[in-house]
Amino acid sequence: MRIGVPKEIKNNENRVGMTPAGVGTLAAAGHEVRVERGAGLGAGFTDDDYASGGADLVDAATAWGAELVIKVKEPLASEYGYLRGQLVFTYFHLSGVDPKLTEALLASGTTAIAYETVEDAEGRLPLLAPMSAVAGSMAPIMGAYYLAKFNGGRGMLPGEILGTTYGNVVIVGDGVVGRHAARVAAALGTRVVIFGLHPSREHEIKRINERIEYALSNEQNLSRALEETDLLVGATLIRGARAPHVVSAAMVGRMPSGSVIVDVSIDQGGCVETSRPTSHADPVFVSRGVTHYCVTNMPGAYPRTSTFALTEATLPYAVRIAAGGLDALAADAGLAKGVNTHAGFVCYRPVADALGRAGNYRDFANSKPA
Repeated sequence: MRIGVPKEIKNNENRVGMTPAGVGTLAAAGHEVRVERGAGLGAGFTDDDYASGGADLVDAATAWGAELVIKVKEPLASEYGYLRGQLVFTYFHLSGVDPKLTEALLASGTTAIAYETVEDAEGRLPLLAPMSAVAGSMAPIMGAYYLAKFNGGRGMLPGEILGTTYGNVVIVGDGVVGRHAARVAAALGTRVVIFGLHPSREHEIKRINERIEYALSNEQNLSRALEETDLLVGATLIRGARAPHVVSAAMVGRMPSGSVIVDVSIDQGGCVETSRPTSHADPVFVSRGVTHYCVTNMPGAYPRTSTFALTEATLPYAVRIAAGGLDALAADAGLAKGVNTHAGFVCYRPVADALGRAGNYRDFANSKPA
């Protein structure tokens, strides 16, 4: 199979869809791998690194012209013209991005295989997990930075100073993002409370760090806690669907002036009502006196770590897709759940519901040509 790895063009997105070693694995299996020149430079991989792995160095159109395109982030408007019905394997977050992307995928007949909805045998999300872990780990660090007075923050450093605890961090969501955010925040020495819907997880979360408290997520409990919160981390997830607004604008208005929100759920639309997407070039805005950090590609700030972690997770799936094409997708129920669009249909129910396209929904198994 012809496989393309184009350069990412999203604002300050320095990750790349495959490491040179990953390209080497695909090339050794007999596939023709086309890597766009300069695609890996932001993550510290040279064109020579890819050439040594067996890749052909090409321009963007040639990389996109492959049968299977492997990326990191969703295609942007300037890339829609490259969509020609090929298989595209990347993060799409169709429920949270511009609906025009879905329209372009459907019009072109592109098979969109979304990392974030692929499931393993246990029903986990193995391709979402590595970047969720990076973003979760980043959240307390970014939050602490914007709490600095020179950034308009309230001047509270979350942590332990000479045995005294300072700052309150609230995390909404107890999944991969929430747990990694809690681990980093607790390591700083601050007070950390995770709000979740699964009290049975409290013991497991306490094993991360005894400092972490667990609370049942409901409007009353969360609203009360936010009145004394320095940093709120939004970490909710409904698979493939738009994130619910767990934190209302009224709740944000009750947070202390100069506090900070890091809404990691922003890829799926954000779990805070006042959130809106931002970029690494312009990462924050202030609403209700609270600084909002809502960068849609947070792990792009650490592209080398992120590219290694992402390739480790995606490569086994890429090998199978390259070897079997649509048949490989249909043969694995968990991998088939990654198919969000195919042959002009939306093939993932939560996406169809979120975008009001229930009439255009068709299960992948029933939309795949015989």
